[in-house]
Formats: sequence, C-alpha cells, structure tokens
Amino acid sequence: MQYYLVKCLSRLVCLLPASLRRGLGCLIGSLCWPLVPAKRRNMAISNISRSLGIDECRASAIAKASGVRFGPMFMEVLYMPKLNKANIGQYVTLKGREHLDAALKMGRGAVLATAHSGNWELLGAALAMHGYPLVAVVQRQTNPAMDKFINEYRTRAGMHVTYKQGVREMVKLLGAGKIIGLLMDQDNHSQGVFVEFFGRLASTPQGAAALARLNDAPIIPAFITANPDGTHTVIIHPPVMVDKTADRDYDIYTTTRHLTRIIEDHIRQYPHEWFWLHNRWKTTPPEKKA
Repeated sequence: MQYYLVKCLSRLVCLLPASLRRGLGCLIGSLCWPLVPAKRRNMAISNISRSLGIDECRASAIAKASGVRFGPMFMEVLYMPKLNKANIGQYVTLKGREHLDAALKMGRGAVLATAHSGNWELLGAALAMHGYPLVAVVQRQTNPAMDKFINEYRTRAGMHVTYKQGVREMVKLLGAGKIIGLLMDQDNHSQGVFVEFFGRLASTPQGAAALARLNDAPIIPAFITANPDGTHTVIIHPPVMVDKTADRDYDIYTTTRHLTRIIEDHIRQYPHEWFWLHNRWKTTPPEKKA
C-alpha cells in the first residue's frame, strides 16, 4: 500500500510547475524541522560550530538549512520520472566531466567517491542520464516499500543498483568498465579506517580506496550542489590513483585520508547542503596500547 501511495504522490508532483514544487518542498522541510529530536538538532549545531569555528547562532542556521533542504530533495526525487536523457541538461549540468571521461579511457572502470551533500540521488541519476555507466551501491531500506520505490527510480534513470553487501558484483562490474558510486562520509563503526575529518578522527569507509586499489582503477570525487534557480551542478574532480605498495593497509589509509580532505573542502564551501544530522564522529578510535 505504501508503495502505491508514494507512486501516486509522485504522479501528482510531476504535474506541478517547478516553482510550486520548490515552494511545497521548502514548506514540508520547514514543518518537519521542529519534529527532529532536540538531542539530534543540538548535536548537529555543536558539530557545525566545532567543525567550522563559528558561533552557535550561525551554526543553528546552517543546521536548520541542512535539515529543511530534505523537503525540496524529496520533491525532486518524486519528480525524477519526468527527467530523461533529452532534458537532463536543463536541470543538471556537469562541471569537470573531462576528468570522468579521462578516467574511463584508462579502461579499468572508475570509483565515484561522493558524500551526503546536495541531492545525492539526483547526482547518480544525472550521471546515468548523461550517458555514464553508473552503478549505485546502496543501503537496503528498512521499509521494503520505500526500498522498492527508490530502486525503481534509480534503475529507471539508467543506474545499475547493487547493495553494499555485493562486493563480488562490484568487482566484476568495475572490471567491466562501470563506475561504482560510493558514499564515504558516514560513520563506519569498527570497520572503518580512522582519518581526520574537520580536525577529529572519524571512522571512514575504506571501500573506495580498497576497490580502486584492487583493479588499479581511478577514483573520481564528485558532488552535486543546488543553484538558486532550482537547477543543479555536478562538480567532478580530477582522478585520484591509489598507490600500490607492499603495505596495503597504508595505501588504503592514505587514499582515504586524501579523499576525506576533498570531501571536507566541499562541505566547507557548501556547509548547508551536508547531512549534519548524522553523528559522523560517533565511533571513537581504539586506544593505543602502550
């Protein structure tokens, strides 16, 4: 039932003009912001203030903007059936696509390293519609109806979808020249590698570095940011290659650290677009033995 309700809502949203979609999205985000638990809002404000070196008032404004933006993001996802290869350029432009083209010409596939900044769902869809062979590595949703819905829209956009547990499939697809899209800015518990993120050690997913090293594939950092007129720009960075020495762990550590710095630089430029409500520093590094 939930699946069909969201599908009906999507059909209605697809009938609305852009200005009304954005207005409703902002209204939904604003109405939902007070419903976020105070503990999580305060955590976000504290992390913003500490990370960016700003006062609580400015941090509070960024935290609110970061949360409210999920309203417009939701509307954009519901509108995705109206996007296609013919019109995607009107909604999303690619800046630095020559870097991605050069990476793919190496013939080893590529790993796309990105973050929960801007509308990351639209990032994958836009790249696929622009003709890039993107594989979305996703987390299975706890709600089966929503999992079915979002994966349907991902595949409709031209993406191949695989779950995080499908490592063998990722390796196979990378070897076939595909682009493996990975989000690498969330706490990775005990499985992560600890690198500095805004001056504090954070458990960071090492999948991008490990996968790229395995196939000598380039890593492409890429992000999406919203423009004032409701369109979006994808920012694609030059390829990052993983050093392949006798010390695999060190190779993965140094590459993950480098990618994290790129992510941090992007967030500093667009702080209101990052997912500050996530407890990025939840896992503390293990104490070193004397």
